[in-house]
Amino acid sequence: MGGCVGAQHDSSGSLNENSEGTGVALGRNQPLKKEKPKWKSDYPMTDGQLRSKRDEFWDTAPAFEGRKEIWDALKAAAHAFESNDHELAQAIIDGANITLPHGALTECYDELGNRYQLPVYCLAPPINMIEEKSDIETLDIPEPPPNSGYEAQLRLRLSTGKDLKLVVRSTDTVFHMKRRLHAAEGVEPGSQRWFFSGRPLTDKMKLEELKIPKDYVVQVIVSQPVHNPTPVEN
Repeated sequence: MGGCVGAQHDSSGSLNENSEGTGVALGRNQPLKKEKPKWKSDYPMTDGQLRSKRDEFWDTAPAFEGRKEIWDALKAAAHAFESNDHELAQAIIDGANITLPHGALTECYDELGNRYQLPVYCLAPPINMIEEKSDIETLDIPEPPPNSGYEAQLRLRLSTGKDLKLVVRSTDTVFHMKRRLHAAEGVEPGSQRWFFSGRPLTDKMKLEELKIPKDYVVQVIVSQPVHNPTPVEN
């Protein structure tokens, strides 16, 4: 055999986890590619929700497998990568002896052969990101006539994880339904974004125009304001 690289490659047909990692590290390392992954979230996501999702991953990932110092390096590299500082990201990866078989942080190996996988949401925002703030288009929305139309129950799924049924009227606009949700749950209309079949609903749309089938779930993305926390008393 002509050295350890050849020996590892000769045994690549049936490698265990450790030797596979070592073989990858010496044979198939590629520089970090600059292209960011393009992906779409299951539901439109705000910047705050994306940050929460990332925080949850970084808080829990080191507890399962791998070495903490590698996870710390990957977190720093992912941050540099998203900030378009590819030189820093590459330097962090090289300094920690992390191997990228495909030139992407979605699959990495440390020098001991441990495998690390970063989800795409830690590397780039989704293509269906939405603004935290509600668009200001509510000033010229007229009130529907009292008791006009018919009463209906709308099934809502809030991004906070809560499902509920909201009593509305067919002549309500989305803005008026937001106000009904505010009365029921205390969520400010400006903090609500409504979606039906993945399509954002503007404040001026009327329920009767949306033709939402019975028992269809409407998604409501709630952006939590970071200011003015209210203490809860038991």
